[in-house]
Amino acid sequence: MTEHPKFAVFGGGSWATAIVKMLCENLDEVGWYMRSTYAMEHIKKEDHNPNYLSSVEFKVSQLKLSNDINEMIEYADYLIFVIPSAFVEAELKKVTVSLEDKIVFSAIKGIVPESSLIVGDHFNTHYNVAFNNIGVISGPCHAEEVALERLSYLTIACADEEKAKLVADKLSSDYIKCTTSDDVMGTEYAAMLKNIYAIAAGIAHGLGYGDNFQSVLMSNAIREMKKYVKRVHKMKRNINDSAYLGDLLVTGYSVFSRNRMFGNMIGKGYTVKSAQMEMNMIAEGYYATKSAYNLNQAKGKKKAKTPIINAVYAILYEGKDPKKVFTKLTDKLD
Repeated sequence: MTEHPKFAVFGGGSWATAIVKMLCENLDEVGWYMRSTYAMEHIKKEDHNPNYLSSVEFKVSQLKLSNDINEMIEYADYLIFVIPSAFVEAELKKVTVSLEDKIVFSAIKGIVPESSLIVGDHFNTHYNVAFNNIGVISGPCHAEEVALERLSYLTIACADEEKAKLVADKLSSDYIKCTTSDDVMGTEYAAMLKNIYAIAAGIAHGLGYGDNFQSVLMSNAIREMKKYVKRVHKMKRNINDSAYLGDLLVTGYSVFSRNRMFGNMIGKGYTVKSAQMEMNMIAEGYYATKSAYNLNQAKGKKKAKTPIINAVYAILYEGKDPKKVFTKLTDKLD
């Protein structure tokens, strides 16, 4: 690895845009791969992403923009993937160069549908990226507040502590504080699960449940998350740390949460398809719900008790009535 490694971000959405902004605070040049030629050319001319966080202005001289994924992989040493989990494998199928010597950090909150693996496992299993070269960037942090330069916190997880510290250093600024962790799998699963619980919170709001119920729902959600994560990767962790509980709370309560927004629309009577069309954004929790439910069910007698995940799955994938499902769910919470 070079003394001054190069960084590249893969993705053109709001969180990718926010991460590029953070890196630009500390690096002279940041690679940025996005599929949209239009968005890339717009940034070159107007200094901002036309579709996401358009208030963020970039110095184009700091950006190495490309819509060629292989060019960007060859350019950088540290690859930060922020492509929605439902589409990441389609992008990776374009890759013809080796990823084996690259350091891959995932800022994706979901499971890859084609493999039913969290993103880190997917890179390790299918692209031969060593586990020590895989990391996770998690919250609690919303892209919109990064754009506003409001104080935010990130958790950077990697089995190799030095790599976690390096990424944390490159993302830190006056308004971004970073901590490091060695719980790569736990933080990645938690980042996926909290989107499902945020959909549940949104559904509850759409159905007219108040703050009292929401607090009970979130309290049960963190305990359910603890059981789920322990089943898939048992290690010593404090589920009350910001990477788990903090990320859950901000996603479950914030007006910036697209998963909560999606759930709210479902609770108000929208179909899944109509809610997705109206939002015009990806609610990762929709895809995560199916993957998390199926992964848990596959464990048979060893599966975790997940009444909230089961309820969201029944509504989104079995077409069950949200009001009836939540009426039953309220009897399972305490």
